[in-house]
Amino acid sequence: MEMLAVGLCGFVVVAHVGFMVLEMFLWTTPFGLKTFGRTPQQAEDSKVLAANQGLYNGLLAALLAFALVQASMPMRLAVLVCVVVAGVYGAATAKRSILFIQALPAALAIGASLAS
Repeated sequence: MEMLAVGLCGFVVVAHVGFMVLEMFLWTTPFGLKTFGRTPQQAEDSKVLAANQGLYNGLLAALLAFALVQASMPMRLAVLVCVVVAGVYGAATAKRSILFIQALPAALAIGASLAS
């Protein structure tokens, strides 16, 4: 079960690095526009906010990776709970699919971590 938990946590880390890259560096590119369903003007107007959001996603990834390297279950769970909360909030305020893309993998990682 620990291997599954670590694998799910690794998935969450990689996903959040991807979110960071999309939000910080690709927000105004054709790929970023298509991914987030924004017009070029909307993306330009919100690129500073998106970069800030991307930074937070990168920090979550870094903290979770650090928790995995340190084998710190309390830190792992704390970061995963933060990811779930952010995902639920994002789903409630921005786009429902965030619940499945961000919160669900973290919730599964929490479950697997607690079961291991």
